[in-house]
Amino acid sequence: MPNTVGYAEIAANYRKQIQDGTLKPGDTMPSLRQVCERYNVAQTTANRAYRLLKMEGLTVAKPGVGTVVAGPMSSNISTRVRLYESTGKALDGGESSRILEVGTVGADELVAPRLDVAPGTPIHVRRRLVSRNGVPVHLSSSYYPAYVIAVTPELTEPVSTGGSRELAAARLGVAQARVLEEVTSRLATSAEKEHLGLTAGDVVVSQVVRTVTLADDRVVEVAVKVTGGATILRWSTILTANAQ
Repeated sequence: MPNTVGYAEIAANYRKQIQDGTLKPGDTMPSLRQVCERYNVAQTTANRAYRLLKMEGLTVAKPGVGTVVAGPMSSNISTRVRLYESTGKALDGGESSRILEVGTVGADELVAPRLDVAPGTPIHVRRRLVSRNGVPVHLSSSYYPAYVIAVTPELTEPVSTGGSRELAAARLGVAQARVLEEVTSRLATSAEKEHLGLTAGDVVVSQVVRTVTLADDRVVEVAVKVTGGATILRWSTILTANAQ
């Protein structure tokens, strides 16, 4: 191993192993000494690599054990956007998406005001179950207004597009600009418990409502994600010096 390896390369190696399932949730990471020996680097370099993984929500410190791989997590939308830009897919390695339902529904009291339509207005919905390494992570229902479906008829089919929101934005010719994410907790429905493999009588789930707005102020998608209480919502957002 050359002496020129840096902390970013070390972190990238372990990140890949975590994302492809080689390192699974709960697995103990190599000690800093082992990292130093493997990559022939100083402890400060190894420590910076591990700090980066921790900041990304991929690992956590476990007293008496060391650094372990974090449990299933829900990436924020900026992570998904960057992933799609680099790979053409909005899912990480080890993730899979199964379409449960597509169709037209009336906008309910949760979705209607976020799409700026009257309750009952026909909108399109895509419901899917996302799993990581075979373990259900979250249920997601994405709602689209008529002007999105007009340019992306693929969204009416029960097949994965690799990035529905990205495809719609590209067809509309306007970039995604802002996202509002609202997180609440509530009891799971019977259907949610079945899909997520939750067996207790009363199960609390986290609900994340994402409203994604384009640069021209049109809403391209409202997505309602439901994840089990054991799943940690870890969102890492880079704050730049000139951020507004």
